Amino acid sequence: MSHSEIGKTKQPVQIEIMDTTLRDGEQTSGVSFVPHEKLQIARLLLDELNVDRVEIASARVSEGEMDGAKYICRWAKRRGLLDRVEILGFVDNGKSLDWIESVGGRVINLLTKGSLRHCVHQLKKKPEEHLSDILANVQMAHNRGFDVNIYLEDWSNGMKDSPLYVFQLMDGLKDAGIKRFMLPDTLGVLNPLQVIEYFRKMIKRYPDVHFDFHGHNDYDLAVSNVLAAVLSGAKGLHTAINGLGERAGNAPLASVQAILKDHFNAKTNINEEKLNEVSHVVESYSGIAIPPNKPIVGSSVFTQVAGVHADGDNKNNLYCNDLLPERFGRKREYALGKSSGKANLRKNLEELGLDLNEEAMRKVTARIIELGDKKELVTQEDLPYIISDVLKHTNIDDKVRLVSYMVSTAYGLKPVASVLLEVNGVIYEENATGDGQFDAFVRAIRHIYRNKLDRKFPWLANYNVSIPPGGRTDALVQTTIEWEFQGKQYRTHALDADQTEAAIKATIKLLNIIESVYNSPDN
Repeated sequence: MSHSEIGKTKQPVQIEIMDTTLRDGEQTSGVSFVPHEKLQIARLLLDELNVDRVEIASARVSEGEMDGAKYICRWAKRRGLLDRVEILGFVDNGKSLDWIESVGGRVINLLTKGSLRHCVHQLKKKPEEHLSDILANVQMAHNRGFDVNIYLEDWSNGMKDSPLYVFQLMDGLKDAGIKRFMLPDTLGVLNPLQVIEYFRKMIKRYPDVHFDFHGHNDYDLAVSNVLAAVLSGAKGLHTAINGLGERAGNAPLASVQAILKDHFNAKTNINEEKLNEVSHVVESYSGIAIPPNKPIVGSSVFTQVAGVHADGDNKNNLYCNDLLPERFGRKREYALGKSSGKANLRKNLEELGLDLNEEAMRKVTARIIELGDKKELVTQEDLPYIISDVLKHTNIDDKVRLVSYMVSTAYGLKPVASVLLEVNGVIYEENATGDGQFDAFVRAIRHIYRNKLDRKFPWLANYNVSIPPGGRTDALVQTTIEWEFQGKQYRTHALDADQTEAAIKATIKLLNIIESVYNSPDN
């Protein structure tokens, strides 16, 4: 590979994206999507992200798999998208075709053996026998009106150990009316130089064939390998949301999209603004958390921590690159902690509309550094309280105060909460039951706001309990809660030895934040 080839390609190339979150992604250990979740993810992939194709299921797996495939195919047919919906099938004398036809699908991704070892040791067949079986199944599919794509399973090892077998298979299939040949690194064994070498051999020998590349991440090379495939002439790439998939997973769509656009001058049909939203829906349905430092979609990747970076951003965006958060429906944030300094603090104060003199800035910065040394997470929403505590600022006194509360639970009975809450100097009392202690507490507070104050109450959007960074299981717990109120999202957190107490503290913080909303001139 020459130096000039490493950068952007000379002419923009159009790359087709096939997302396999619903098939290979569901093979992630512990992940199982129920049918309505599969439908929702398929709709997001096709309607919101605008991927070119989705692989939604494996034929003949389960009743749940069948129900999910039916939902998606019915919806896709109504929208005129059925040709973009694909299902994995097998060389099984038409049984997979029957299954796919029964759910309403029209595209089969036929799984064949791309290495001699798989053919001989798994199928117990000679190459000529396997080729004959494939051609028979392809003919059956065409006779029934199906489009056919073919996976050459274990193609990477096939090219390493038995390239003549791969070419024998391709020679027999290239004129069989197959729409795409999909070349998987099934065991994730390739590096980018090998991808380039093997792909160029395929394309030199079969220049008119559409090749997809399907990379696995066992060596953390999936993204590098799919980009090497593009550099070598691949027309399609397989990805999964958040990199879900067998073992170490597949190439994550968000990373692939960003690198294709910024480094290879390649074009896709992906709507970048929806990547973050779809990633978090899949995170919720899959139960697999997105690491905070995961590129593009991680919670920390657009957060500047070092104060010198925030200072540089104030001076002609010195610490910004092409990965602008606005591209992905996000915004840049500036962390508050022991490394943040005054520049980060100023950025957060600007967001809140607050202005402090130099002496006040010095004192507040010192307190934030103190909290950072204790491993406490400081959020933008905490700033008014830190300022109040440090400066004794009378204009930021709490308007909502928890006077007293009691939560109790007993075996066989729902938890009960009794609350005394002071709002603007008036004390209110309420009782409620709930599904848990914190739920009972929130219900009691909600009753006060709705029934006694005649106000709307924020809805809890997300709830996370963790040990603070560097903490121990017998130390403080950190509760972070995301709320929705009047079309805006708020996040508050608190620390305490007791999980419920920490959640209650975070709730009172939120109530003081929205009190300023109620008291604003617009309300």
